[in-house]
Amino acid sequence: MKKIQSTCNLCALACNIDFHVEGGKIQKVSPTVDYPVNQGFCCIKGLNLDKQQTKIKARKTPLLRDENGEMKEVSWEEGIKTFTKKMTEIQEKYGKESVAFISTGQMTTEDMALLGHVARNYMGMPGDGNTRLCMATSVVAHKQSFGFDAPPYTLHDAEISDTIFFIGANPVIAHPVFWGRVKENKDAKIIVIDPRKSETAMNADIWVDIKPKADLVLMYTLANVLIEKGWVDNDYIEKHTEGYEDFKNHAAKFTLDNVESETGISSERVLELAEIIHNGKRVSFWWTMGVNQGYQAVRTAQAIINLALMTGNIGRPGTGANSLTGQCNAMGSRAFSNTAGLHGGGDFDNPARRKAVSEALGVDESVLATKPTIPYNVIIEKVISGEIKGLWVLCTNPRHSWANNQEFEKAVNNLDFFVVQDIYEDTDSAKLCDLFLPSTPALKKEGVIINTERRLSKVNPVLPKEEGELTDYEILYKIGETIGMGDLLKGWETPRQAFELLKKCSKGMPCDITGVTYEMLEGPNMEGSRGVQWPFRAGEVLEADERRLFEDGNYYTPSKKAKFHFEDIAENPTKTSEEFPYIFNSGRGTVGQWHTGVRSREIMESERIYSKESYVFMHPELAKELNIEENERVKIASQNGVTSEFNVKISDHVKKEHLYAPIHYIETNSLTPSVYDPYSKEPSFKTVAVNIIKK
Repeated sequence: MKKIQSTCNLCALACNIDFHVEGGKIQKVSPTVDYPVNQGFCCIKGLNLDKQQTKIKARKTPLLRDENGEMKEVSWEEGIKTFTKKMTEIQEKYGKESVAFISTGQMTTEDMALLGHVARNYMGMPGDGNTRLCMATSVVAHKQSFGFDAPPYTLHDAEISDTIFFIGANPVIAHPVFWGRVKENKDAKIIVIDPRKSETAMNADIWVDIKPKADLVLMYTLANVLIEKGWVDNDYIEKHTEGYEDFKNHAAKFTLDNVESETGISSERVLELAEIIHNGKRVSFWWTMGVNQGYQAVRTAQAIINLALMTGNIGRPGTGANSLTGQCNAMGSRAFSNTAGLHGGGDFDNPARRKAVSEALGVDESVLATKPTIPYNVIIEKVISGEIKGLWVLCTNPRHSWANNQEFEKAVNNLDFFVVQDIYEDTDSAKLCDLFLPSTPALKKEGVIINTERRLSKVNPVLPKEEGELTDYEILYKIGETIGMGDLLKGWETPRQAFELLKKCSKGMPCDITGVTYEMLEGPNMEGSRGVQWPFRAGEVLEADERRLFEDGNYYTPSKKAKFHFEDIAENPTKTSEEFPYIFNSGRGTVGQWHTGVRSREIMESERIYSKESYVFMHPELAKELNIEENERVKIASQNGVTSEFNVKISDHVKKEHLYAPIHYIETNSLTPSVYDPYSKEPSFKTVAVNIIKK
């Protein structure tokens, strides 16, 4: 029996898995024992990756909607020709930017890079990823504060920190293998800041039950207390930061007198938290979607970064302002997709970077995209307004996952041509498309994934493709050939060759990977690897499995100093009213569920556990007041004008005036608002005012 090590392509940890294969079938799945991320452990999602060989009946040819509205099988040749003909005809009639794409954080880095080369560089279309839905806030916060999108930590930091803050993060459910590593740390005090008594809050030493979206006020107040008490690291501030005095003056406006009315947190509790930070020797701050998905999210993330900077809790073991990523390859998307920046990072209008990337790719500078893409929300808005006539969705399901998701269906109905490329032909999005391009699951792909701690790991083909099956990479390459790219595809023939191009693009950048090879990521004799964190430059020796950034206090800004960023508190656009008196929040449901549920259904054990119908958690006192019983189906009306139905689960883990629903049901994001952070354009998924209507 042959053992093949590969990478889980679900959550941001990108655990490594050993697949034991015999007779062309996976006989056994086990976590890779010595991989630095999961260390021999794995959650139910990774352990069931083999179900893709039985649950996914891989389609071998595309589907095209005929004149009668029926989806009919066509050959790959006809499918690709139809794609190129329809898209180019729209562009010729309405302009290059009249077609667009939306991609994912779950394809390999090489897939994303080739998509950027074909669609952004050559076809000139705007295109964004669903990384916009989870990580754009952290990206912008990192760039503004650190000078580059550079999460500084290693996962090992959680095991050696003596004080751990989780802000808007629920790793017990969302990152269970990481939580296992946290629990190995027997000495840490764990503080959870969350409006809901989440599964992580239940396991914490302190639960700070903050009002929804009051995090920014709390962080600024904490900063002010630390400054007033003299509990800051003046030496670190002076040597390694800039803008502190202005931030100090700003924070002075946030006093203990008003903190309880603004945040729901008493002044005594705030003082206690400040003292915990002061007494901690290795304090780490971890955040994820509860922070990222907000209407003032970038400044909230930066308020967390500011706390780490001002107390010197960054660049040392067990410290950091640490953003936990959502999807397995969101980092690959961020650094190499050619959407918000050039391959390997850098601005589109930077002459030096344009020259370096064009030389690395072996093309004229005029071939490269000239500007960042318009963001996801603007793409949808332009489809609705009629400015974008063709849309290509790759490996994501926006009819379900997009904020105020009925708007996406409205957008699709306004398109001349809608293409979906996916492993499943029955997603909520694929059901609406004109052309379906079937790709293989990751079990049959090759490429690199970059995880939440900047670690590159290899996706290896575990099963052979059957005749007619194409990977995403092969589909993209065929589109490039058919559309006439010719020599511009030189060096892109395989993922392995594409990786060599990306290495050249990264040279001299913070995410420099010129020292990484496929052979290194595969391990000796294909026996597996331990992965490599960027940066890893040509000629360097890998002396440790886990390496953090900023240990020397130097950042990626021109001054090499981190910057304090701050802003006045913005008015909440989704506050409650007499008509909508309750706050609706959302997040993950169980460890076994994933995003829009199309992959969760691969897991039989998980499917037995979670509800098949949408449900919402309601406090027992509110249920009693409204005369609502357990499992009663109710209507919830959102201030965005949409009403959805949910079964009620009665729980005191939500506050009386709050509701909480898992994101895995399409009803949930029908209620979320079309509100976005002004800098990251990430949707404010987490808070919307609603009312409850008994049926």
